[in-house]
Amino acid sequence: MIETTVKVDGMMCGMCESHVNEAVRKAFPEVKKVASSHTKGQTVIQSQEPLDREQLVRVINDTGYQAGEVVSRPLEKRGLLGHLKK
Repeated sequence: MIETTVKVDGMMCGMCESHVNEAVRKAFPEVKKVASSHTKGQTVIQSQEPLDREQLVRVINDTGYQAGEVVSRPLEKRGLLGHLKK
């Protein structure tokens, strides 16, 4: 699993967050989870494979908000018993 965090300027409320989330889901059907925060100024996306950064920035910019830095990293999901795995 990959977690991609995008800095997003211009979101002012929950409706802004929903607008960005919907645009990301529509452009990237393979996305497992997307959550935006206007207070943090970011969108966090989880997907099986890395997303096309240029397309991601374009999709967010097309919503009327300004995409900034994009950071992707592997995400290790640990379940309730994940601490037992070695």
